[in-house]
Amino acid sequence: MGSFILKTDVPNKVLNIELEGSFSQEDGLRSISAYQDTIAPIDPTEYELRIDCKRLNVTAPEIVPLLEGCLALFKKDGFKKVVLTLENNAILKMQLSRLGRAVGLDNLEIISAVTT
Repeated sequence: MGSFILKTDVPNKVLNIELEGSFSQEDGLRSISAYQDTIAPIDPTEYELRIDCKRLNVTAPEIVPLLEGCLALFKKDGFKKVVLTLENNAILKMQLSRLGRAVGLDNLEIISAVTT
């Protein structure tokens, strides 16, 4: 099961999202709904979106369209920058990079964080 935490840092104009586990279709839809509620009171074009994916598992093939839809949503909402932080996970990094390119999310940055 996947879980998510959304926190808006208004003074620094950053929306932080933490993702963990393996997302089902239902988890993904719940996270999108929570995301939309969270960004409603802010202007995303003034914000940076930082997503912590260090505890996120590689996405199952049937969930990839939902993930691609999320990236397209981030592009549509117009964040100044979208930063994904991953563990040293080459497969997940390739998957997210490919999906980001597919939706034209040009301001996507993927950072590998190696934990000890």
